[in-house]
Formats: sequence, C-alpha cells, structure tokens
Amino acid sequence: MRQRVPKLLAVASAGGHWVQLLRLVPAFAGFDVTFVSTQEGCRSEVPHHRFYWVNEASRWNKFALLLMSIRVARLIISARPDFVISTGAAPGYVAVRLGRLIGARTIWLDSMANADELSLSGQKVGKYADLWLTQWPHLASPRGPRYMGAVL
Repeated sequence: MRQRVPKLLAVASAGGHWVQLLRLVPAFAGFDVTFVSTQEGCRSEVPHHRFYWVNEASRWNKFALLLMSIRVARLIISARPDFVISTGAAPGYVAVRLGRLIGARTIWLDSMANADELSLSGQKVGKYADLWLTQWPHLASPRGPRYMGAVL
C-alpha cells in the first residue's frame, strides 16, 4: 500500500515574512506543499507548488481582515493540511488558528524583524501553535516561544 504524502500549508505575508518562509523550503522535502501569500508575484518563487493569493489585512481594516479570513478558511477546508506553518503576519495567524481547529499540527516562527518584542500576531498565536518559535534568544521563555535558531 502506498503511503500518503503529508500535506503542508505554508503561509506568510509578502516581504520579509515571505523571504523567511522561503528559507525553510529545504525542510519541506517529503511534503505536499501549498503556499499562501498576500502578493500574486510570490507565485513565481514557488513554481513547482500550488500557490494561493489572499488579500493583505490588519487589525486596522476590519473588512479586509474578514475577507482574508474567509479566503484562508476556504483554503484550509479545501486543502485539509496535516501541518500549517507560518512566519507571520495576519494570514498566518488565521491559518494557524483555523488549521488547529481541523486537527492540523501548527508551527509559528516569529519574524526575525521583531528583535525587541514578539509581533502582535506572534504574541496572540502562541497558545494555539503546537510549536511556537522566536528567532531571538532573549525573547524565548519557559512558557514560549522557544528559541531554536534563526533562518536569516
């Protein structure tokens, strides 16, 4: 009997979050990976994978946040990932929260840019992620996030 390849949903906002997510691609070997980002142009950087675009959103624009959340929810429902990983921001937060609801294992890797404190999304998502990581040793704590190195 052929073993099923585990499905991974990799989510990051465009820019630095996306760059950091792409640095993790070698760790995704052996997974059926679907990427999600907030800029259609990111598609060309993952040509051999499924890619979906969702709108950018923040807490300052509730309508955009609702629209993005609906799009991410549709992706979660249709893709049924076994794992969800995000390097941030809002779309990753939503994907980790919703992925957890369907039983996916979830990983949050807070942005390297957040050297002084965790990102707002990173602060809020920690209790929902199976593995909650920071890239700065001084931001790690016994209750999380953990520090296991940096990707940049």
